[in-house]
Amino acid sequence: MPAEQASGNKVGQKSRRAIFRARDKYFVPAKTRRDNRRVPASEQLQGSKISAMNPSIVLRNATRAAVRRPLAQSVRIAVPALRVAGRRWASTEGAATTAAETEPTKKVTKLTADSYPNLQRGSHFSKITAEDVAYFESICPIISADRGATEDDLKPFNQDWMNKYRGQTRLVVKPKSTEDVSKILKHCNERKLAVVPQGGNTGLVGGSVPVFDEIVINMASMNNIRSFDEVSGILTCDAGVILETADSYLREHGYIFPLDLGAKGSCHVGGNVACNAGGLRLLRYGSLHGTVLGVEAVLPDGTILNDLSQLRKNNTGYDLKQLFIGSEGTIGIITAISIVCPQKPKSQNVAFFGVESFDKVQQTFVKTKQALSEILSAFEMMDSNSQNIVGQVTGRKHPLESKPPFYILIETSGSNPEHDSEKLNALLEDLMENEFISDGTLAESETQQKELWAWREGIAEALGHFGGVYKYDVSIPLKELYVLVDDVRAKMKDAGLLSTPENPENVVVDCVGYGHMGDSNLHLNVAVRQFDKRVEKVLEPFIYEWIQKRRGSISAEHGLGVAKSDFVQYSRGPTELAVMKGLKTMFDPNGIMNPYKYVKANA
Repeated sequence: MPAEQASGNKVGQKSRRAIFRARDKYFVPAKTRRDNRRVPASEQLQGSKISAMNPSIVLRNATRAAVRRPLAQSVRIAVPALRVAGRRWASTEGAATTAAETEPTKKVTKLTADSYPNLQRGSHFSKITAEDVAYFESICPIISADRGATEDDLKPFNQDWMNKYRGQTRLVVKPKSTEDVSKILKHCNERKLAVVPQGGNTGLVGGSVPVFDEIVINMASMNNIRSFDEVSGILTCDAGVILETADSYLREHGYIFPLDLGAKGSCHVGGNVACNAGGLRLLRYGSLHGTVLGVEAVLPDGTILNDLSQLRKNNTGYDLKQLFIGSEGTIGIITAISIVCPQKPKSQNVAFFGVESFDKVQQTFVKTKQALSEILSAFEMMDSNSQNIVGQVTGRKHPLESKPPFYILIETSGSNPEHDSEKLNALLEDLMENEFISDGTLAESETQQKELWAWREGIAEALGHFGGVYKYDVSIPLKELYVLVDDVRAKMKDAGLLSTPENPENVVVDCVGYGHMGDSNLHLNVAVRQFDKRVEKVLEPFIYEWIQKRRGSISAEHGLGVAKSDFVQYSRGPTELAVMKGLKTMFDPNGIMNPYKYVKANA
């Protein structure tokens, strides 16, 4: 480190440029030999991955004082076990702990029907009989309490991964074809048996698990790639194909799936379309409303709708597929999709920055769009609170040594490495010289890119470690994106619920904010030690009223499910809701499709 930086003295703009350019880049390698030659990445990565790349290439703003303003009063949270969502995290510190030490106390998730006492089982729905079970068994594999299945056997289908929603199904059917789905729905419609379509069950609003005894139609067995056109980039596949599997298949052919999620290893593409998932790269590739070309779906009465178009243009009548994108299984079950996929980038870069204020986050976003333009594929914002929790839960060392209140992850995807690097370097020099960013690191390898992405994608799981999370996925004007987090944190503190140094065991662990700046999508998460009605009273309807005043959306990409079905009016007007309810009634007059959720026709 130059003496001027070590002493904290201000370095002039010309001097700083000379320091950067002396290494033929605008970044200073973190690890160098004594002869000032950079240590190869292969040598740096020996041992702990995070430690080895911490940081891979470091930016230092010499004009920053050593003491930085914290985002909120920091509370160190005790982390007794490095286990999140049933998976053990690799720790870079200390010896491995035993299974007994890491196993969390088993908690019984409250029934959704008890959590939402206003919901009552539809009196017009029939009960499943032995004859029904025998009929479904003749069509496809089933898991049934009437065939000896235990509560544990049914738990993965009854309960969500956050342990917040739990249904009471006694029957899971696993169709292997569209024809199987057709027979199942035809029978259920005639018998008035309620059903819940289910993909990877990675949802966040309780949309993919039953409330009462609805039959779960699990799509995991419908997992075939039907076709791929390497000229047009159009993929046709079953709804049960796992997102990561589809992406891996496409990469072998020089393409990628246009959607990327933290849950890509579990979620199904059909479920993604049914929820209109947004993901990490919507900024570059757009929403599923634009990339999905067609769907095959089974209507509630068993009719198969084959709208599996592979055409980019088809201006013949109503665009029916759009009704199913984001419908959450309430008007039919998507059994296959056709989707146009972009070519795999030949060049990819990931940079991770520290920023001193949300105003500067916005300024950096504007500068980044101007400078990177067509190669910008992701711009993610995270507050320091979220990063602190990821670090504490995983035991990993953060890639930046400083502790600014905000962090930014930027990804570029292009076809010309030299062109992309030139644009990125020019941007980073500008950001540093104009003090938009205060610290940063740039990945030098694919491994390091994944390590940096883990600090963004690992937030959701880390927050769930403490007992529960209240999740709000909202769209609001960009200028006020983080104001909501500050306001919610203040209300929790005023209510005496937020953990503080004086009261570290309060029910609310922390309120954090992160999300997709590119599409003005904030993930407000309130991590708690257990779900608590006192917390819920502070959160709702305050958050929805706050959003309504700013003409925002209470659901940006997670959907409505059971969690938000009673609050749709905060984002939609009476006429819009009436049209939606009319569509639901037209498609599903018996109301068997995913009842008690979304926009309820009888509400």
